[in-house]
Amino acid sequence: MIKIIPGGICAAKGFKASGVHCGIRKNKEKKDLALIYSEIPAAAAAIYTTNIVKGAPLTVTRKHLENGKAQAIICNSGNANTCNENGIEIAESAAAFLAEGLGIEKEDVVVASTGVIGQPLDIAPFKDGIPSLISSLSDKGSRSAAEAIMTTDTVKKEAAVAFEVGGKACRLGAIAKGSGMICPNMATMLVFITTDCDISSVLLQKALSEDAKKTFNMLSIDGDTSTNDMAVILANGKAGNKKIEKEDENFDIFAKALNLLTVNLCRMLAGDGEGATKLIECKVSGAADEKTAKSVAKSVISSDLVKAAMFGNDANWGRVLCAIGYSGAKTDVSKIDVFFSSAKGKIQVCENGSGVPFSEEQAKKILSEREIEILIELHSGECDATAWGCDLTYDYVKINGDYRT
Repeated sequence: MIKIIPGGICAAKGFKASGVHCGIRKNKEKKDLALIYSEIPAAAAAIYTTNIVKGAPLTVTRKHLENGKAQAIICNSGNANTCNENGIEIAESAAAFLAEGLGIEKEDVVVASTGVIGQPLDIAPFKDGIPSLISSLSDKGSRSAAEAIMTTDTVKKEAAVAFEVGGKACRLGAIAKGSGMICPNMATMLVFITTDCDISSVLLQKALSEDAKKTFNMLSIDGDTSTNDMAVILANGKAGNKKIEKEDENFDIFAKALNLLTVNLCRMLAGDGEGATKLIECKVSGAADEKTAKSVAKSVISSDLVKAAMFGNDANWGRVLCAIGYSGAKTDVSKIDVFFSSAKGKIQVCENGSGVPFSEEQAKKILSEREIEILIELHSGECDATAWGCDLTYDYVKINGDYRT
């Protein structure tokens, strides 16, 4: 049985976390440096942004994870450490200072960063803040770490699940940040995952990479792709299960547990999009193949016109059909059905590619809820996919109009 539990990034055995203000942000009330630490070296895997402009921490982390192991993750907010002449030096120095304080190898440190791009960054705040960051480590430190990686996020994002492998209780925990620029495949999204399950780094990488295709890569806020996104997972084996080294039943259990965790994170990330008032979940069924289902779901969730209609509680289903039409997916329009659904009910607005009579008043009530489902039936096969996004509001422009200044 796989179930959701509390604890966030510290839910798994042998992990501690902390978050402090070190001076990167001007506002002293906001934490800006986070640490996640495993008591023992852990198997590690990561996935990165597809943007060719990448933050220096990603370059350093790729190098550090070449051996498939890590023991600590350090992340700052407020400055993305991107397009800085000394960016690599800053990232490597931060890793070195942390490693010295923890008594571990510098190469076992994952470095991450988020915030404004192209701003000068000094090593001094890291050097000054790392001692208190280390001394603050706690197995109850998930919330502090989650707060320290926030930028325009309005809520901290934590999740954890419990599952069993080979008779041994295992856990996965995570924190995440992300509020804008999450498209087409991750972006401005930092996700840090821990597990006490014993699994090889090779299979850890496979599980994370495959899962991201169904979760993180199906998430869209505004169509922009940023430079610093990263998802990292550490597995320290403290659960004591027989090590997962092949794609067997135990690997499948681990993959399912990971998926439950990441789907929860996707919903949190989408629901907290910049200026968002609604979480939108687009579920596509009856597709001829998985690629078609994904293309349709992602196209609809990324449509600015659909997003604006959801903000206005407007059942403008024609915008949904329009987004399907330019998705590039091969579909038979004459077979498409569309429904809108929420806690207030479910209403069909399109059948066989054409409009059907429906109550605008009922539709408005359904779309006025905080969580909305757009249900699309293609009637062309048995494949399905889900994508997550949010509405497009006036506040999105306000937030991004003066983000830097």
